[in-house]
Amino acid sequence: MVVEVGEHGAMLSTFLPLRYPGARCQNGAPQPAPWPGQRLRTCLLLASLKVAAGALAGGWAAAPAQAAEPGSSPERPADLVILEERESLQGHLSVGVFGLQKDPSTADLWRVNIWRQWPDRVVIATDVVRCDPKAPQRITGDRQRVIVRFLNPGGAISRANRLDHMVWWASCFPQQAGQDPATLAATARQLGFSGQLPESEQVIATPPR
Repeated sequence: MVVEVGEHGAMLSTFLPLRYPGARCQNGAPQPAPWPGQRLRTCLLLASLKVAAGALAGGWAAAPAQAAEPGSSPERPADLVILEERESLQGHLSVGVFGLQKDPSTADLWRVNIWRQWPDRVVIATDVVRCDPKAPQRITGDRQRVIVRFLNPGGAISRANRLDHMVWWASCFPQQAGQDPATLAATARQLGFSGQLPESEQVIATPPR
């Protein structure tokens, strides 16, 4: 399922098969396909799924990492940067990133730990972030699914995509960590991002483990 994200959140939802007749990628290059506008996006998605598969094999799925004792707070990593704090149904929620690591085999690819803290527990997951100006992405997920989000740095920011962009900026350009992505349009242009890329989300179910 592909969900197009516009200025006011999710605007369009369509179904797109991952492998449709004639869709092929050779050495990362899209080959002729019935829907030319989707050829490059499909090849990029296949590459992203290959990366995500490696992350999943390494224990990517979110799992409880530390439970807070009543009246106490778990120790936070020294390099933790809090990106968002808000009230949730489970109480006050803090979301941050830490443990940024460059992928040793793929340029413009980083792995980052996502810290989610409620009053009674902490959950840590690992995301994969692609910094390539042609295909900026956040790849996240859990034990049941992989979520590939194609982003548009320098474009419109809404409630639907704000955290995705904050994770992306904190991973690709750590000096901008914690900044409101809505204020970084000029910075994105200076860094080579057009601000005109379509945003979409691909959700893929993972096989039972």
